Amino acid sequence: MPAQGGPVAPEGVPVESPPHDHTPAATGASYPHATEPAERTGITALSLPYQIVAALALALLAVAACVHLGMVFLHVAPSNTVTKQHGRAIDEWVYPEFEQNWKLFAPNPLQQNISVQVRAEVRAADGSVRTTGWYDLSALDGAAINGSLLPSHTRQNELRRAWDFYVASHDSQNRPAGQRGDLSERFLRRIVVLRLERENAAGPGGLVQLVQVRSRTTNVPPPEWSEEQVSDKPVVRELPWWKVTDRDRTEAGA
Repeated sequence: MPAQGGPVAPEGVPVESPPHDHTPAATGASYPHATEPAERTGITALSLPYQIVAALALALLAVAACVHLGMVFLHVAPSNTVTKQHGRAIDEWVYPEFEQNWKLFAPNPLQQNISVQVRAEVRAADGSVRTTGWYDLSALDGAAINGSLLPSHTRQNELRRAWDFYVASHDSQNRPAGQRGDLSERFLRRIVVLRLERENAAGPGGLVQLVQVRSRTTNVPPPEWSEEQVSDKPVVRELPWWKVTDRDRTEAGA
């Protein structure tokens, strides 16, 4: 007996199945042109005026980065026609924030231990004046770095670079040898004043009036297999006393 609702035909006559519906709605398929447009992201999501502003900003950043890399490259490169003609402009761009202490294609590894030390004349809160002992600032930085997993960049380089900057811009008589002489002196003085304040050299309510900086340089001993002979006697260089001004204290505090 045939199922209820099914097609019924005389015995021996095949029953035809109804035609299949191949439309997208019936099969669940979709045509490529029927997809919705992808959502825009990044700069393309902005309106046209903002896209133009963003593109200009990116272009300016790219130009600035290229100029900076070019200036630093010329600064560390051997002397050439460009550096001879535009050396002053290159120095003004690099100094003092981007100063480099190495030369391209001419490595000169440091073979000396240089310790920067400072002492001060301080006025105590009761008005008495005294001279402190020598503070070994390099040793204090070394103690702060030793054993640290993430040593401070300031502790590693600030004092060393300030001293290198001063030496490079002064002669052996501590006279400025260029236009950066005064800048390097003020920079070094500001750093030592800040370090003395950290060490509370003047005591509670005291004031640092004068500072004197010196360096103690010793040669790194050569290896045992080397025939090189170097002196093991330290060389001390003392700078004159500097008066500490209110501007020095303000810059050091900043």
